[in-house]
Amino acid sequence: MMLPAERKQRIVELVTQRDGCSVAELAAELNFSKATIRRDLQELEDEGRIERSHGGAVPASSVGQERSYGQREVDRFDVKEAIGRRAIQLREDAQVVSFDAGTTTMAVARAVPEGASFEAVTNMPGLATVLLERGVDVTVTGGSLRPRTRALVGPTAESFLDDHHVDLLYIGTNGIDAEAGLTTPNEAEAAVKSRLVDHATHVVLVADSSKFDGQSFVTFAGLTEIDTLVTDTEPTGRLATPLDDAGVTILLANS
Repeated sequence: MMLPAERKQRIVELVTQRDGCSVAELAAELNFSKATIRRDLQELEDEGRIERSHGGAVPASSVGQERSYGQREVDRFDVKEAIGRRAIQLREDAQVVSFDAGTTTMAVARAVPEGASFEAVTNMPGLATVLLERGVDVTVTGGSLRPRTRALVGPTAESFLDDHHVDLLYIGTNGIDAEAGLTTPNEAEAAVKSRLVDHATHVVLVADSSKFDGQSFVTFAGLTEIDTLVTDTEPTGRLATPLDDAGVTILLANS
């Protein structure tokens, strides 16, 4: 009998060799149930070894790879903290404010002053706890928790967001590109992010300059859907003009 670790390794090999496999193909090839294969695919995606697709999986690529929350949290930590402090200045009392899941939006939450007067919505339980500690009333979307990003996703989260509107949204991205717009590696997270953007009056993208000219697997918003970009460096090159044409206000963290 094939051990779970061996089975998952074989799945990665088959998906890579064939440039994608369906659940049915993998189940037949390995002689395991479709339920077992689906569970393996979810675990492999959480580990960043494959990317789920409709009915199966495709190889992890440079645009589909996704580092864990812990890995991203320590990356450019001081820069993200500065972005958070600048971004929170856009908040006003009595607003309803939505926080996307992510390490930079978490930095915004940590910058919220004690006793701030606003209501918050988020799809990240850990971020909700940070806001609660600062005296903010928080509503969590519900949904399925993705271990890799600590974000709530799926139909429950999407349905909640479809029924709620917010004044201000803080959202992160894995890449911001002149043509592709805002992108993320995971389809389920893209669906939630898209709804967050659609139901916000003012959209604030919080992203450090390492995200500039980057492109990941799934587009969830175009540049014209951003109102404000809070970052650490003025965008230049091929991204500068499209952002200006889209009417995006640029705020620098250290200004």
